[in-house]
Amino acid sequence: MHMPPPHSADTKPNTGRRATNVSLNRDHLAEARELGINISQACERGLTAAIAEKRTQRWLAENREAMDSYNRYVDENGLPLENLRLF
Repeated sequence: MHMPPPHSADTKPNTGRRATNVSLNRDHLAEARELGINISQACERGLTAAIAEKRTQRWLAENREAMDSYNRYVDENGLPLENLRLF
């Protein structure tokens, strides 16, 4: 009976990680290696930051109308419960 391998060749077992190819600036790659930077971790941090930035941009775009509407309301009527502020 032939059993398949416990994980595919492009993933590590139980880590949720997948091998991929990226193209990097040759000079940056050489310097990173010279400095002992873990390339995978550095790429993942950069990708995580890029994802967060794009999600923020998307959220702002999707909610722009509601934010503009609320800002117009505040401009016209003041802040809700403003009369209860102690400062």
